[in-house]
Amino acid sequence: MSADTPSSRLTRYSVSLLLALMPASSAFAADLWTVARDALDNNATLSSARAGFGSVEAARDAQRGTLLPQIGGSANAAHNRIYNSQDSIQQSLFRPGGSGDSEDHYNSASLSLEATQALYDPSNRAQLEQAERQIGQQSMSVEATRQQILYEVAEAYFEILRAHDVLAARRAQEAAIVRQLEQARERFEVGLVAITDVHEAQASYDLARSQRIAAEGAMQVSFEALERLTGKRYANIEALADELPIEPPEPANRDTWVELAIENSPAIRGAEFAVEIARSGIDVSRAGQLPLVEAFANYQYADSDRDSLEGYDSNSQIGLRASLPLYTGGSTTAQIRQSTFDLEASQYDFEAQRRDTVQQVRSLHTQANNAVETVEARRQAIESNRSALEATRSGYEVGTRNIVDVLNAEQSLFTAIADHAEARYDYVLTLLNLRQQSGLLDAQTIQTVNQWLLENEPVSPELPEAPEGPESRVTNIGSRPQMPQ
Repeated sequence: MSADTPSSRLTRYSVSLLLALMPASSAFAADLWTVARDALDNNATLSSARAGFGSVEAARDAQRGTLLPQIGGSANAAHNRIYNSQDSIQQSLFRPGGSGDSEDHYNSASLSLEATQALYDPSNRAQLEQAERQIGQQSMSVEATRQQILYEVAEAYFEILRAHDVLAARRAQEAAIVRQLEQARERFEVGLVAITDVHEAQASYDLARSQRIAAEGAMQVSFEALERLTGKRYANIEALADELPIEPPEPANRDTWVELAIENSPAIRGAEFAVEIARSGIDVSRAGQLPLVEAFANYQYADSDRDSLEGYDSNSQIGLRASLPLYTGGSTTAQIRQSTFDLEASQYDFEAQRRDTVQQVRSLHTQANNAVETVEARRQAIESNRSALEATRSGYEVGTRNIVDVLNAEQSLFTAIADHAEARYDYVLTLLNLRQQSGLLDAQTIQTVNQWLLENEPVSPELPEAPEGPESRVTNIGSRPQMPQ
Protein backbone atom coordinates (compact mmCIF):
# COMPACT_ATOMS: atom_id res chain seq x y z
CA MET A 1 0.00 0.00 0.00
CA SER A 2 1.39 3.39 -0.99
CA ALA A 3 2.10 6.01 1.65
CA ASP A 4 -0.35 8.84 2.25
CA THR A 5 1.94 11.67 1.14
CA PRO A 6 1.00 15.35 0.85
CA SER A 7 1.21 14.96 -2.92
CA SER A 8 -1.27 12.08 -2.93
CA ARG A 9 -3.60 13.99 -0.59
CA LEU A 10 -3.42 17.01 -2.92
CA THR A 11 -4.22 14.80 -5.91
CA ARG A 12 -7.24 13.28 -4.17
CA TYR A 13 -8.42 16.74 -3.17
CA SER A 14 -8.09 17.99 -6.77
CA VAL A 15 -10.04 15.02 -8.10
CA SER A 16 -12.73 15.52 -5.44
CA LEU A 17 -12.96 19.20 -6.25
CA LEU A 18 -13.25 18.42 -9.97
CA LEU A 19 -16.04 15.93 -9.32
CA ALA A 20 -17.81 18.42 -7.10
CA LEU A 21 -17.73 21.01 -9.84
CA MET A 22 -19.04 18.68 -12.56
CA PRO A 23 -22.75 19.42 -11.98
CA ALA A 24 -22.06 23.13 -12.35
CA SER A 25 -20.12 22.58 -15.59
CA SER A 26 -22.96 20.54 -17.06
CA ALA A 27 -24.77 23.82 -17.64
CA PHE A 28 -22.28 24.46 -20.44
CA ALA A 29 -23.22 21.33 -22.38
CA ALA A 30 -23.54 22.04 -26.10
CA ASP A 31 -27.04 21.86 -27.54
CA LEU A 32 -28.07 21.03 -31.09
CA TRP A 33 -28.31 24.65 -32.22
CA THR A 34 -24.84 25.44 -30.89
CA VAL A 35 -23.36 22.49 -32.75
CA ALA A 36 -25.28 23.41 -35.91
CA ARG A 37 -23.93 26.98 -35.83
CA ASP A 38 -20.40 25.67 -35.38
CA ALA A 39 -20.89 23.44 -38.43
CA LEU A 40 -22.26 26.29 -40.56
CA ASP A 41 -19.23 28.39 -39.62
CA ASN A 42 -16.49 25.75 -39.79
CA ASN A 43 -17.58 22.85 -41.99
CA ALA A 44 -15.01 22.28 -44.74
CA THR A 45 -17.50 20.96 -47.32
CA LEU A 46 -19.81 23.94 -46.90
CA SER A 47 -16.87 26.37 -47.02
CA SER A 48 -15.75 24.74 -50.26
CA ALA A 49 -19.24 25.16 -51.75
CA ARG A 50 -19.27 28.84 -50.76
CA ALA A 51 -15.84 29.35 -52.32
CA GLY A 52 -17.13 27.67 -55.48
CA PHE A 53 -20.02 30.13 -55.56
CA GLY A 54 -17.58 33.03 -55.31
CA SER A 55 -15.56 31.56 -58.18
CA VAL A 56 -18.64 31.28 -60.41
CA GLU A 57 -19.61 34.88 -59.58
CA ALA A 58 -16.13 36.06 -60.55
CA ALA A 59 -16.35 34.09 -63.81
CA ARG A 60 -19.66 35.85 -64.59
CA ASP A 61 -18.05 39.26 -63.98
CA ALA A 62 -15.13 38.32 -66.21
CA GLN A 63 -17.49 37.30 -68.99
CA ARG A 64 -19.50 40.50 -68.60
CA GLY A 65 -16.30 42.47 -69.10
CA THR A 66 -15.99 41.16 -72.68
CA LEU A 67 -19.09 43.19 -73.63
CA LEU A 68 -17.79 46.44 -72.13
CA PRO A 69 -15.31 48.85 -73.78
CA GLN A 70 -11.82 47.41 -74.26
CA ILE A 71 -8.89 49.82 -74.17
CA GLY A 72 -5.32 48.80 -74.85
CA GLY A 73 -2.04 50.57 -75.40
CA SER A 74 1.55 49.81 -76.24
CA ALA A 75 4.74 51.84 -76.20
CA ASN A 76 8.19 51.24 -77.60
CA ALA A 77 11.56 52.92 -77.10
CA ALA A 78 14.67 51.60 -78.86
CA HIS A 79 18.23 52.42 -79.90
CA ASN A 80 18.76 51.60 -83.56
CA ARG A 81 21.98 50.88 -85.46
CA ILE A 82 21.91 50.66 -89.27
CA TYR A 83 24.98 49.50 -91.19
CA ASN A 84 24.94 49.50 -94.99
CA SER A 85 27.75 48.00 -97.10
CA GLN A 86 25.92 47.77 -100.41
CA ASP A 87 26.74 50.15 -103.29
CA SER A 88 25.06 50.66 -106.61
CA ILE A 89 26.87 50.45 -109.98
CA GLN A 90 26.29 54.12 -110.69
CA GLN A 91 27.88 55.12 -107.39
CA SER A 92 30.91 52.90 -108.09
CA LEU A 93 31.54 54.68 -111.44
CA PHE A 94 31.69 58.07 -109.81
CA ARG A 95 33.76 56.86 -106.86
CA PRO A 96 36.32 54.47 -108.25
CA GLY A 97 38.04 52.60 -105.50
CA GLY A 98 35.70 54.19 -103.01
CA SER A 99 33.60 52.35 -100.46
CA GLY A 100 29.78 52.48 -100.10
CA ASP A 101 29.86 51.46 -96.43
CA SER A 102 27.64 53.58 -94.11
CA GLU A 103 26.53 53.37 -90.50
CA ASP A 104 23.87 55.25 -88.60
CA HIS A 105 22.90 55.34 -84.91
CA TYR A 106 19.65 56.83 -83.66
CA ASN A 107 16.94 56.50 -81.01
CA SER A 108 13.25 55.95 -81.71
CA ALA A 109 10.00 55.89 -79.74
CA SER A 110 6.42 54.92 -80.59
CA LEU A 111 3.03 54.87 -78.89
CA SER A 112 -0.17 53.08 -79.88
CA LEU A 113 -3.65 53.28 -78.29
CA GLU A 114 -6.82 51.46 -79.33
CA ALA A 115 -10.35 51.29 -77.93
CA THR A 116 -13.09 48.89 -79.05
CA GLN A 117 -16.73 48.43 -78.13
CA ALA A 118 -18.72 45.39 -79.16
CA LEU A 119 -21.95 46.38 -80.89
CA TYR A 120 -23.11 42.91 -81.86
CA ASP A 121 -21.34 39.98 -80.18
CA PRO A 122 -23.71 36.99 -79.96
CA SER A 123 -21.04 34.58 -78.71
CA ASN A 124 -19.95 36.57 -75.65
CA ARG A 125 -23.54 37.57 -74.90
CA ALA A 126 -24.63 33.92 -74.92
CA GLN A 127 -21.69 33.01 -72.70
CA LEU A 128 -22.70 35.75 -70.25
CA GLU A 129 -26.24 34.37 -70.10
CA GLN A 130 -24.80 30.92 -69.48
CA ALA A 131 -22.60 32.29 -66.67
CA GLU A 132 -25.66 33.89 -65.02
CA ARG A 133 -27.42 30.53 -64.99
CA GLN A 134 -24.31 28.86 -63.58
CA ILE A 135 -24.54 31.24 -60.62
CA GLY A 136 -28.10 30.07 -60.00
CA GLN A 137 -27.02 26.44 -60.18
CA GLN A 138 -24.14 27.03 -57.79
CA SER A 139 -26.41 28.85 -55.33
CA MET A 140 -28.63 25.76 -55.29
CA SER A 141 -25.55 23.63 -54.68
CA VAL A 142 -24.62 25.80 -51.68
CA GLU A 143 -28.16 25.57 -50.32
CA ALA A 144 -28.25 21.79 -50.80
CA THR A 145 -24.91 21.49 -49.02
CA ARG A 146 -26.11 23.72 -46.17
CA GLN A 147 -29.23 21.64 -45.62
CA GLN A 148 -27.21 18.44 -45.88
CA ILE A 149 -24.81 19.72 -43.21
CA LEU A 150 -27.72 20.62 -40.92
CA TYR A 151 -29.14 17.13 -41.30
CA GLU A 152 -25.76 15.45 -40.80
CA VAL A 153 -25.20 17.49 -37.64
CA ALA A 154 -28.61 16.47 -36.28
CA GLU A 155 -27.98 12.87 -37.30
CA ALA A 156 -24.56 12.79 -35.60
CA TYR A 157 -25.97 14.52 -32.51
CA PHE A 158 -28.87 12.10 -32.07
CA GLU A 159 -26.69 9.10 -32.89
CA ILE A 160 -24.68 10.04 -29.79
CA LEU A 161 -27.84 10.17 -27.71
CA ARG A 162 -29.04 6.92 -29.28
CA ALA A 163 -25.75 5.22 -28.38
CA HIS A 164 -26.01 6.66 -24.85
CA ASP A 165 -29.52 5.28 -24.30
CA VAL A 166 -28.62 1.90 -25.75
CA LEU A 167 -25.55 1.79 -23.52
CA ALA A 168 -27.70 2.58 -20.47
CA ALA A 169 -30.03 -0.29 -21.37
CA ARG A 170 -27.11 -2.68 -21.90
CA ARG A 171 -25.56 -1.76 -18.56
CA ALA A 172 -28.85 -2.27 -16.77
CA GLN A 173 -29.27 -5.57 -18.59
CA GLU A 174 -25.80 -6.73 -17.60
CA ALA A 175 -26.39 -5.74 -13.97
CA ALA A 176 -29.68 -7.65 -13.88
CA ILE A 177 -28.20 -10.76 -15.46
CA VAL A 178 -25.17 -10.79 -13.19
CA ARG A 179 -27.56 -10.82 -10.24
CA GLN A 180 -29.34 -13.79 -11.79
CA LEU A 181 -25.98 -15.48 -12.26
CA GLU A 182 -25.11 -14.95 -8.60
CA GLN A 183 -28.49 -16.30 -7.49
CA ALA A 184 -28.08 -19.35 -9.72
CA ARG A 185 -24.66 -20.06 -8.25
CA GLU A 186 -26.00 -19.69 -4.71
CA ARG A 187 -28.92 -22.02 -5.45
CA PHE A 188 -26.60 -24.52 -7.06
CA GLU A 189 -24.30 -24.52 -4.03
CA VAL A 190 -27.22 -25.44 -1.75
CA GLY A 191 -28.59 -27.96 -4.22
CA LEU A 192 -31.76 -26.13 -5.27
CA VAL A 193 -30.94 -26.00 -9.02
CA ALA A 194 -28.87 -28.01 -11.47
CA ILE A 195 -25.58 -26.89 -12.95
CA THR A 196 -27.38 -26.21 -16.25
CA ASP A 197 -29.04 -23.17 -14.69
CA VAL A 198 -25.61 -21.75 -13.89
CA HIS A 199 -24.46 -22.46 -17.42
CA GLU A 200 -27.50 -20.73 -18.88
CA ALA A 201 -26.98 -17.68 -16.66
CA GLN A 202 -23.28 -17.63 -17.55
CA ALA A 203 -24.06 -17.71 -21.28
CA SER A 204 -26.59 -14.87 -20.91
CA TYR A 205 -24.10 -12.86 -18.91
CA ASP A 206 -21.38 -13.32 -21.53
CA LEU A 207 -23.76 -12.11 -24.24
CA ALA A 208 -24.86 -9.10 -22.15
CA ARG A 209 -21.25 -8.23 -21.37
CA SER A 210 -20.28 -8.30 -25.06
CA GLN A 211 -23.26 -6.13 -25.93
CA ARG A 212 -22.30 -3.65 -23.23
CA ILE A 213 -18.72 -3.46 -24.51
CA ALA A 214 -19.92 -2.87 -28.07
CA ALA A 215 -22.30 -0.16 -26.84
CA GLU A 216 -19.47 1.58 -24.98
CA GLY A 217 -17.35 1.61 -28.13
CA ALA A 218 -20.23 2.99 -30.21
CA MET A 219 -20.84 5.65 -27.59
CA GLN A 220 -17.26 6.93 -27.63
CA VAL A 221 -16.85 6.73 -31.40
CA SER A 222 -20.11 8.60 -32.05
CA PHE A 223 -18.60 11.88 -30.80
CA GLU A 224 -16.02 11.79 -33.61
CA ALA A 225 -18.69 12.53 -36.23
CA LEU A 226 -19.46 15.89 -34.62
CA GLU A 227 -15.80 16.83 -34.59
CA ARG A 228 -15.52 16.01 -38.30
CA LEU A 229 -18.51 18.21 -39.12
CA THR A 230 -17.63 21.19 -36.92
CA GLY A 231 -13.89 20.99 -36.34
CA LYS A 232 -14.53 21.16 -32.59
CA ARG A 233 -14.55 18.63 -29.78
CA TYR A 234 -17.41 18.79 -27.27
CA ALA A 235 -17.05 17.75 -23.64
CA ASN A 236 -20.76 16.94 -23.40
CA ILE A 237 -24.07 17.59 -25.12
CA GLU A 238 -27.65 17.93 -23.96
CA ALA A 239 -29.92 14.87 -23.89
CA LEU A 240 -33.35 14.44 -25.47
CA ALA A 241 -36.31 14.87 -23.15
CA ASP A 242 -38.37 11.81 -22.26
CA GLU A 243 -41.52 13.62 -23.30
CA LEU A 244 -41.52 15.16 -26.75
CA PRO A 245 -44.31 15.78 -29.26
CA ILE A 246 -44.64 12.57 -31.28
CA GLU A 247 -46.96 13.81 -34.00
CA PRO A 248 -47.49 13.09 -37.71
CA PRO A 249 -45.81 15.49 -40.14
CA GLU A 250 -47.69 18.67 -40.90
CA PRO A 251 -49.19 19.08 -43.49
CA ALA A 252 -50.67 15.60 -43.30
CA ASN A 253 -51.30 15.19 -47.03
CA ARG A 254 -48.42 13.38 -48.74
CA ASP A 255 -49.08 15.05 -52.10
CA THR A 256 -48.67 18.45 -50.47
CA TRP A 257 -45.17 17.45 -49.39
CA VAL A 258 -44.41 16.33 -52.94
CA GLU A 259 -45.51 19.73 -54.27
CA LEU A 260 -43.36 21.50 -51.68
CA ALA A 261 -40.37 19.39 -52.69
CA ILE A 262 -40.79 20.09 -56.40
CA GLU A 263 -41.01 23.80 -55.64
CA ASN A 264 -38.27 24.12 -53.00
CA SER A 265 -35.84 21.21 -53.32
CA PRO A 266 -32.39 22.64 -54.14
CA ALA A 267 -31.51 19.39 -55.90
CA ILE A 268 -34.46 19.75 -58.31
CA ARG A 269 -33.89 23.47 -58.82
CA GLY A 270 -30.20 22.84 -59.44
CA ALA A 271 -31.15 20.29 -62.11
CA GLU A 272 -33.46 22.91 -63.67
CA PHE A 273 -30.57 25.35 -63.86
CA ALA A 274 -28.45 22.63 -65.46
CA VAL A 275 -31.06 22.35 -68.25
CA GLU A 276 -30.96 26.11 -68.78
CA ILE A 277 -27.17 26.09 -68.82
CA ALA A 278 -27.19 23.38 -71.48
CA ARG A 279 -29.73 25.39 -73.51
CA SER A 280 -27.40 28.38 -73.30
CA GLY A 281 -24.62 26.13 -74.55
CA ILE A 282 -26.56 25.66 -77.80
CA ASP A 283 -26.79 29.45 -78.18
CA VAL A 284 -23.04 29.72 -77.63
CA SER A 285 -22.36 27.12 -80.31
CA ARG A 286 -24.76 28.71 -82.83
CA ALA A 287 -23.13 32.09 -82.27
CA GLY A 288 -20.08 30.69 -84.03
CA GLN A 289 -21.99 31.14 -87.31
CA LEU A 290 -22.95 34.76 -86.69
CA PRO A 291 -21.05 37.99 -87.45
CA LEU A 292 -19.20 40.16 -84.96
CA VAL A 293 -19.57 43.95 -85.20
CA GLU A 294 -17.57 46.40 -83.12
CA ALA A 295 -16.67 50.08 -83.09
CA PHE A 296 -13.02 51.02 -82.80
CA ALA A 297 -10.75 54.02 -82.43
CA ASN A 298 -6.96 54.08 -82.45
CA TYR A 299 -4.07 56.52 -82.33
CA GLN A 300 -0.41 55.95 -83.23
CA TYR A 301 2.62 58.17 -82.65
CA ALA A 302 6.25 57.65 -83.75
CA ASP A 303 9.40 59.80 -83.37
CA SER A 304 13.19 59.42 -83.75
CA ASP A 305 16.38 61.52 -83.63
CA ARG A 306 17.72 60.24 -86.95
CA ASP A 307 19.87 62.96 -88.68
CA SER A 308 18.10 62.74 -91.97
CA LEU A 309 14.58 63.05 -90.48
CA GLU A 310 12.82 65.79 -88.56
CA GLY A 311 9.50 65.85 -86.70
CA TYR A 312 7.29 62.90 -85.84
CA ASP A 313 4.61 60.71 -87.39
CA SER A 314 1.09 60.25 -86.01
CA ASN A 315 -2.20 58.90 -87.27
CA SER A 316 -5.64 58.09 -85.86
CA GLN A 317 -8.67 56.08 -86.94
CA ILE A 318 -12.29 55.71 -85.89
CA GLY A 319 -14.80 53.37 -87.47
CA LEU A 320 -16.67 50.09 -87.48
CA ARG A 321 -15.26 46.62 -87.98
CA ALA A 322 -17.15 43.43 -88.83
CA SER A 323 -16.10 39.82 -89.19
CA LEU A 324 -17.94 36.69 -90.25
CA PRO A 325 -16.68 33.10 -90.16
CA LEU A 326 -17.31 31.60 -93.60
CA TYR A 327 -15.98 28.08 -93.12
CA THR A 328 -14.60 26.44 -89.96
CA GLY A 329 -14.06 22.92 -91.22
CA GLY A 330 -17.36 21.72 -89.81
CA SER A 331 -16.36 22.35 -86.18
CA THR A 332 -19.21 24.81 -85.53
CA THR A 333 -21.80 22.34 -86.77
CA ALA A 334 -20.27 19.62 -84.61
CA GLN A 335 -20.34 21.91 -81.58
CA ILE A 336 -24.03 22.62 -82.13
CA ARG A 337 -24.73 18.90 -82.34
CA GLN A 338 -22.72 18.27 -79.17
CA SER A 339 -24.58 21.01 -77.28
CA THR A 340 -27.89 19.52 -78.39
CA PHE A 341 -26.95 16.16 -76.91
CA ASP A 342 -25.80 17.91 -73.72
CA LEU A 343 -29.22 19.54 -73.44
CA GLU A 344 -30.96 16.21 -73.92
CA ALA A 345 -28.79 14.59 -71.23
CA SER A 346 -29.49 17.42 -68.77
CA GLN A 347 -33.23 17.04 -69.34
CA TYR A 348 -33.04 13.34 -68.53
CA ASP A 349 -30.94 14.15 -65.43
CA PHE A 350 -33.60 16.61 -64.31
CA GLU A 351 -36.35 14.03 -64.72
CA ALA A 352 -34.29 11.45 -62.81
CA GLN A 353 -33.71 13.93 -59.97
CA ARG A 354 -37.40 14.83 -59.86
CA ARG A 355 -38.45 11.20 -59.69
CA ASP A 356 -35.86 10.40 -57.02
CA THR A 357 -36.93 13.35 -54.86
CA VAL A 358 -40.63 12.49 -55.20
CA GLN A 359 -39.92 8.88 -54.22
CA GLN A 360 -37.81 9.96 -51.24
CA VAL A 361 -40.45 12.40 -49.99
CA ARG A 362 -43.24 9.86 -50.30
CA SER A 363 -41.21 7.18 -48.50
CA LEU A 364 -40.12 9.52 -45.70
CA HIS A 365 -43.68 10.78 -45.23
CA THR A 366 -44.86 7.18 -44.80
CA GLN A 367 -41.95 6.40 -42.46
CA ALA A 368 -42.70 9.48 -40.35
CA ASN A 369 -46.32 8.41 -39.88
CA ASN A 370 -45.23 4.87 -39.08
CA ALA A 371 -42.65 6.18 -36.62
CA VAL A 372 -45.40 7.85 -34.60
CA GLU A 373 -47.14 4.51 -34.11
CA THR A 374 -43.85 2.66 -33.63
CA VAL A 375 -42.79 4.89 -30.72
CA GLU A 376 -46.10 4.28 -28.95
CA ALA A 377 -46.02 0.55 -29.69
CA ARG A 378 -42.51 0.16 -28.35
CA ARG A 379 -43.36 2.17 -25.25
CA GLN A 380 -46.22 -0.22 -24.63
CA ALA A 381 -43.87 -3.14 -25.31
CA ILE A 382 -41.71 -2.01 -22.38
CA GLU A 383 -44.69 -2.17 -20.03
CA SER A 384 -45.74 -5.56 -21.38
CA ASN A 385 -42.25 -7.03 -21.08
CA ARG A 386 -41.84 -5.60 -17.58
CA SER A 387 -45.08 -7.27 -16.49
CA ALA A 388 -43.99 -10.49 -18.18
CA LEU A 389 -40.65 -10.40 -16.38
CA GLU A 390 -42.29 -9.92 -12.99
CA ALA A 391 -44.63 -12.83 -13.65
CA THR A 392 -41.73 -15.01 -14.81
CA ARG A 393 -39.67 -14.17 -11.75
CA SER A 394 -42.61 -15.05 -9.52
CA GLY A 395 -42.98 -18.36 -11.33
CA TYR A 396 -39.29 -19.03 -10.94
CA GLU A 397 -39.49 -18.42 -7.22
CA VAL A 398 -42.27 -21.00 -6.84
CA GLY A 399 -40.67 -23.46 -9.25
CA THR A 400 -43.06 -23.21 -12.22
CA ARG A 401 -40.55 -21.40 -14.46
CA ASN A 402 -36.86 -22.03 -14.96
CA ILE A 403 -33.83 -19.77 -15.16
CA VAL A 404 -33.92 -19.73 -18.95
CA ASP A 405 -37.39 -18.22 -18.88
CA VAL A 406 -36.23 -15.50 -16.51
CA LEU A 407 -33.15 -14.69 -18.60
CA ASN A 408 -35.18 -14.57 -21.79
CA ALA A 409 -37.72 -12.27 -20.14
CA GLU A 410 -34.96 -9.94 -18.94
CA GLN A 411 -33.39 -9.94 -22.39
CA SER A 412 -36.75 -9.08 -23.94
CA LEU A 413 -37.32 -6.23 -21.49
CA PHE A 414 -34.00 -4.51 -22.08
CA THR A 415 -34.26 -5.08 -25.82
CA ALA A 416 -37.66 -3.35 -25.69
CA ILE A 417 -36.09 -0.44 -23.80
CA ALA A 418 -33.34 -0.11 -26.41
CA ASP A 419 -35.86 -0.44 -29.25
CA HIS A 420 -37.97 2.35 -27.75
CA ALA A 421 -34.93 4.62 -27.66
CA GLU A 422 -34.16 3.70 -31.26
CA ALA A 423 -37.73 4.52 -32.31
CA ARG A 424 -37.65 7.98 -30.70
CA TYR A 425 -34.47 9.00 -32.51
CA ASP A 426 -35.67 7.43 -35.76
CA TYR A 427 -38.80 9.58 -35.50
CA VAL A 428 -36.84 12.82 -35.05
CA LEU A 429 -34.35 12.06 -37.82
CA THR A 430 -37.10 10.97 -40.23
CA LEU A 431 -38.89 14.29 -39.75
CA LEU A 432 -35.67 16.21 -40.37
CA ASN A 433 -34.85 14.10 -43.42
CA LEU A 434 -38.34 14.71 -44.80
CA ARG A 435 -37.86 18.46 -44.50
CA GLN A 436 -34.40 18.23 -46.06
CA GLN A 437 -35.66 16.30 -49.09
CA SER A 438 -38.42 18.88 -49.43
CA GLY A 439 -35.94 21.76 -49.27
CA LEU A 440 -37.38 23.06 -45.99
CA LEU A 441 -34.66 22.23 -43.47
CA ASP A 442 -33.56 25.56 -42.02
CA ALA A 443 -32.32 27.16 -38.81
CA GLN A 444 -35.85 27.53 -37.45
CA THR A 445 -36.39 23.78 -37.75
CA ILE A 446 -33.19 23.06 -35.82
CA GLN A 447 -34.17 25.57 -33.13
CA THR A 448 -37.57 23.90 -32.76
CA VAL A 449 -35.96 20.50 -32.26
CA ASN A 450 -33.47 22.12 -29.90
CA GLN A 451 -36.33 22.92 -27.52
CA TRP A 452 -36.80 19.17 -26.97
CA LEU A 453 -33.43 18.89 -25.23
CA LEU A 454 -32.66 18.91 -21.50
CA GLU A 455 -30.01 21.26 -20.12
CA ASN A 456 -29.56 19.39 -16.84
CA GLU A 457 -28.76 15.97 -18.32
CA PRO A 458 -25.47 16.24 -20.24
CA VAL A 459 -24.09 13.29 -22.18
CA SER A 460 -20.31 12.88 -22.20
CA PRO A 461 -18.05 10.61 -24.28
CA GLU A 462 -16.15 9.70 -21.12
CA LEU A 463 -17.32 6.46 -19.54
CA PRO A 464 -17.97 6.75 -15.78
CA GLU A 465 -15.54 5.18 -13.36
CA ALA A 466 -16.65 2.15 -11.39
CA PRO A 467 -17.95 3.34 -7.99
CA GLU A 468 -16.53 1.94 -4.82
CA GLY A 469 -18.67 -0.25 -2.63
CA PRO A 470 -21.12 -3.12 -3.05
CA GLU A 471 -23.02 -1.32 -5.81
CA SER A 472 -19.97 -1.44 -8.08
CA ARG A 473 -21.24 -4.68 -9.59
CA VAL A 474 -24.14 -2.83 -11.18
CA THR A 475 -22.08 -0.64 -13.54
CA ASN A 476 -18.82 -2.58 -13.71
CA ILE A 477 -18.78 -6.14 -12.48
CA GLY A 478 -15.07 -6.53 -12.96
CA SER A 479 -13.55 -9.79 -14.17
CA ARG A 480 -15.61 -12.56 -15.68
CA PRO A 481 -17.22 -14.79 -13.00
CA GLN A 482 -15.80 -18.27 -12.73
CA MET A 483 -17.89 -21.37 -12.97
CA PRO A 484 -18.38 -23.20 -9.62
CA GLN A 485 -16.33 -26.36 -9.26
